[in-house]
Amino acid sequence: MFTIEHDFDATVVTLVDDPAPYRQEDVTINAFEDCVTVEQLDARSGEVQKVTLSIAMVRDLAAALDLPEGVYRLQRD
Repeated sequence: MFTIEHDFDATVVTLVDDPAPYRQEDVTINAFEDCVTVEQLDARSGEVQKVTLSIAMVRDLAAALDLPEGVYRLQRD
């Protein structure tokens, strides 16, 4: 399950792990103009862990989801 919200400066997607024996904490993805952040609560420490990706990194990730194993470099416009 997931939700999508449009805030003033970002689009926020929250991924909810459907009920499972070992359910993971929700993941929140914030898409800003210049970067994307991925956040998840670390249940052991009680702190939110955050990863920041540049827009180029997000493009590479999107392309990687459809490619076989290997090393690639995308052509930039």
